[in-house]
Amino acid sequence: MTRATVLQEVRQMRFEELYERRQRRTLTMAEAGEMLGVTERTFRRWCGRYETEGAAGLQDRRLGRASAHAVPVDEALRMVMLYETRYTGWTVKHFHERWQHEHGGTRSYSWTKKTLQTAGHVARAPRRGAHRKKRPRKPLPGMMLHQDGSTHAWVPDCQWDLIVTLDDATTEIYSAFFVEEEGTMSSLRGLQEVIGTQGLFSSLYTDRGTHYWYTEEAGGKVDKTRLTQVHRALQQLGITLIPAYSPEARGRSERTFRTLQDRLPKELALAGITDMAAANRYLVEQFLPAYNRRFAVPAPEAGTAFVPWIGTTLAEILCVQEERVVAKDNTVRYQGLSLQIPQDPHRFHYVKVTVRVHEYLDGSLAVFHGPRCLARYRTDGQLIEAEPASPRRSGAPQASGDRSIVDPGATVRAKLSAQG
Repeated sequence: MTRATVLQEVRQMRFEELYERRQRRTLTMAEAGEMLGVTERTFRRWCGRYETEGAAGLQDRRLGRASAHAVPVDEALRMVMLYETRYTGWTVKHFHERWQHEHGGTRSYSWTKKTLQTAGHVARAPRRGAHRKKRPRKPLPGMMLHQDGSTHAWVPDCQWDLIVTLDDATTEIYSAFFVEEEGTMSSLRGLQEVIGTQGLFSSLYTDRGTHYWYTEEAGGKVDKTRLTQVHRALQQLGITLIPAYSPEARGRSERTFRTLQDRLPKELALAGITDMAAANRYLVEQFLPAYNRRFAVPAPEAGTAFVPWIGTTLAEILCVQEERVVAKDNTVRYQGLSLQIPQDPHRFHYVKVTVRVHEYLDGSLAVFHGPRCLARYRTDGQLIEAEPASPRRSGAPQASGDRSIVDPGATVRAKLSAQG
């Protein structure tokens, strides 16, 4: 029994009671209408219908009549069939956006949701309980960024890690890419992409992963005195690294990943993408611009906290740096490779000297002694020859202090032959 039917029966019972009292002349028409919540004229009209048609005359004549605003059944069926055939498993919000943009849908989100729920394709969401108060957003972009990774089946039969760096103030994603496994290099790559396009930021909020922090035990307090490669690079750049001690504390990044895990696999499947290189191109060229337009919000205040990077080569900071001692054959061992230090005009050899090996994001290497680069190497450890100095043009003036080398013996012999 519907609510409308119940209300009809209740109104009929109350009307019949008041009608009998009116017949006994204990009530006036105006008093009876006021007790029913209608005007005297309406009560008089109901009395006439009751006397001619009986109880049937009291039925609301609007019931059973099609609404002028009702959606045609054919249109509702087409929308449901489209969901069944092409978008099964999509959330209502995601499907509604695609239905409007790609298929010309004009109905509201609430109508779409109710229709799909009635068809049994979408479950009704449970009532939410009380939850902790959200932390206010930072007032300016660049004051705090979040970086995190998510392992998921982004394409069928492939578990990749998606590395995302986003802004706390706006939720805008500045960097996102797929890798086989999250680690130090992926974190440094995300930082390089953000600093290269946006500039230096103030702080980075992360979980307590081993590539960010040292911890005495799993889930324990972080050791801020021992620096990981990522922490060391951030310290050199003047960026504060902040640890999160629960997933709830990283609510913004967690909610972002829930949205990405729901939408991105479906978009990749719809585009027919199955390999990582194509997926990364799709992320940068199509998905991220559309995602930021849809989900990024304005910052609480106008302005920015980003500062342009004007220092030395950023790659020399955002890399892995390890100290090594040079062996007796003037080589450095690193990751199973033997890096030969070439002849150096500054000293005969570097045996037993402590040097620093830089491993860059592209896998290439370099050996440094203090601030000076001794040599650069390919990923296989082969030496990259330094470019030769350009020859001085004939007749060009010598720079101050640039004297040619003179053989003293030749000068003496020339003088003796002149005297003879």
